[in-house]
Amino acid sequence: MRLSLILSKYILFFFSIFFLPTFVYSQQFVAVPEGATDEELIQAAIRVKPSDRQMAWQEMEYYGFIHFGINTFTGQEWSDGTNSPRLFNPTDLDAGQWVKTFKNAGMKGLILTAKHHDGFCLWPTRTTNYSVKQSPWRNGNGDLVREVADACRREGIKMGIYISPWDRNHPTYGDSPAYNKVFMNQLTELLTNYGELFEVWFDGANGEGPNGKVQQYDWESYYTLIRRLQPNAVIAVMGPDVRWVGNEAGKGRDPEWSVLPIGVASQKSIAGDSQQEVSNGMFIPRNAKGDDLGSRHLLRGTNALIWYPSEVDTSIRPGWFYHAEQDNQVKTPEKLLDIYYSSIGMNSSLLLNVPPDKRGLIHENDIKSLMMLSEQLNKTFSINLADKARIEKKNSTIEFHFQHKTSFDRLMLQENIRNGQRVEHFVVEIYRKGQWIQIAQGKTVGYKRIVCFPVTRARKVRIRFLSYRALPEITKSGIYLSNDH
Repeated sequence: MRLSLILSKYILFFFSIFFLPTFVYSQQFVAVPEGATDEELIQAAIRVKPSDRQMAWQEMEYYGFIHFGINTFTGQEWSDGTNSPRLFNPTDLDAGQWVKTFKNAGMKGLILTAKHHDGFCLWPTRTTNYSVKQSPWRNGNGDLVREVADACRREGIKMGIYISPWDRNHPTYGDSPAYNKVFMNQLTELLTNYGELFEVWFDGANGEGPNGKVQQYDWESYYTLIRRLQPNAVIAVMGPDVRWVGNEAGKGRDPEWSVLPIGVASQKSIAGDSQQEVSNGMFIPRNAKGDDLGSRHLLRGTNALIWYPSEVDTSIRPGWFYHAEQDNQVKTPEKLLDIYYSSIGMNSSLLLNVPPDKRGLIHENDIKSLMMLSEQLNKTFSINLADKARIEKKNSTIEFHFQHKTSFDRLMLQENIRNGQRVEHFVVEIYRKGQWIQIAQGKTVGYKRIVCFPVTRARKVRIRFLSYRALPEITKSGIYLSNDH
């Protein structure tokens, strides 16, 4: 999916989309008065809250990516759209195996690459012949998007779509009005024929078309169409609902703020100093690659704040598509566990790519790592030791009192983000020999925060919130002993 010599999804996104014309789409934000004091900024920040679609997405936490297409059969990552569609011929394709694997791994959804940059469509689109209908698979009568959608419904997990705006095969690409019409038709087919989607995933890769011109994507129309046809779907990465964490290594950040400052073209485009569904404005941050995107000092000078949570995308293999030579380079369960703690454990969601092989099946090595990760997570988080403790809440502290000394090495906290994100800094302490001793600390909490530290034994544990934008609202807490012990 990636190639550094081409304008990447991210660079194009943050340096061009921001300046697009205003358009109709629903987005949550809070305006900031001109010349606002620090206190006024904080009061505005705590009023920023997720939309219903963002909240439903956040609660999914963990879902899978499927990169599958022409590249699977050529050994490429980004092909140029000239490969014959007859190369696409999986011998034993079983979408049910993909979905069952993801479900058994604990994932709540699946995002399918319905079209990658090469332009090959995994459904029998009416917009091009470069699709499964020109392949020998299913004798040209197949529809992989349909098979995946049906399998997701059978197994009770949600489905999302990745579709590349860049199309290296279609002859109209680069003729902006003509190709935008083609792409809108492709989107319409995917948004109307396969049931409800939880996410539409865009990257911003872009290159020259046959006419030597770079395509000007009509994001305004794309977003409006998605809002109309799939109102519950978040639009991710190259979109207003969910942002890219900033790397593809599976690494989150601390602090990880879901409330971010934004630049807005005109103060008049904000209808009022309150959160609302707005009808215009491109409320998207310019940069998502810094170490800190939303702490107090970064709020100064903005005229609006937005809820824009983080998604971590990474692959279980070095590549995004399947390559046989990488069968022994599948990430270990231990590495996947590190990624889990660095994504879901740091107020992000985790989108883990698991590419099917040329058979059309998820490889045994990938399945082994996924199931071992699931086993470790289940063993660690199946017993919440805090359930056996007496809990005392005192304004900005939470204390856990056990009857006996208890061993633990994981702490989990969740904020009531429906009422905003509040926590800025906290410490974890144990009571030993008449005094409280700090054993760990963190900055933001957000939807979910998991703090890892060496195994500790204590009868009393305390979380002390040292800095916050309003009194913390912790809806759930947990103390655990990891599976390693």
